[in-house]
Formats: sequence, C-alpha cells, structure tokens
Amino acid sequence: MPDILPIECDGAPKAIGPYSQAIKVDQWIYVSGQIPLDPQTGEVAGSDIAAQTEQVMKNLEAILQFAGLQLSNVVKTTCYLTDLGEFAQFNAVYAKHFVFNPPARATIQAAALPKGVRVEIDCVAHIPKQHDEVEGAKPLF
Repeated sequence: MPDILPIECDGAPKAIGPYSQAIKVDQWIYVSGQIPLDPQTGEVAGSDIAAQTEQVMKNLEAILQFAGLQLSNVVKTTCYLTDLGEFAQFNAVYAKHFVFNPPARATIQAAALPKGVRVEIDCVAHIPKQHDEVEGAKPLF
C-alpha cells in the first residue's frame, strides 16, 4: 500500500472544506483546485481573469515549493473558467508560468466556482526519483 501524506502549507490558502491542499502518493503530488484567494487575508485577489489567474498560479507554486518542487514538475493541469470568452487573457498569464515543456492540460467552462471567482486550477506534479540526490534540493517536507 502506498504512503499517503497530506500537504498543508501557510503560503497558500487553507482548504475551505474537508480536503487537503495537496496529497503526496509515491512519486506524485496531487494539488487540489486552487482559486484566487490571498493566503494572508482569505479574500479573492483581483477582479479580472488575468489577476485571478496570477494569484492561482502563486498559490499552486507555494504548495509545490513547500513540497520541494516547482512548476516545472507539473505534468497535468485541469483549468476551470467561468467564461471561455476570457480564455486568451487566462492563457497569456498561464503561459508565463509554463515556458518550457508545458504540462498536459484540460480547460473547461464551469457554470460557477467557489466565492464567485473566474478561475480554478488543480495539478499533478511528479517527484523525480533522483530528487534527494540533486545538490541544493529541498527535502520533501
């Protein structure tokens, strides 16, 4: 049976329900959907899709960094937008964070998202087997 470890960090918003920010299973990290909440205030950050996407990416990155990883370890994202008419603005911000080897992605329109936000993103990241052998690599929590 695989080891299942919940991941909770202060750099991203606390879960607003009965779920973990992320779960580590073997060489994988499954990050729960992140919405554009400021982790310090708990309030929605930004009113437009670009600002909200930027905050979501910061939240994802904070969780991954806590686990000793970075966005370049992400292999899959699922992106939920309340208006696919805003896809170009969303995609411009998203692309800045995944410059090299962008992950596989599904993007869907959702009728509504928590707290009335415009975007939510979850992701799956891979932990390289040689992670502990990389000089300067942070320990996995």
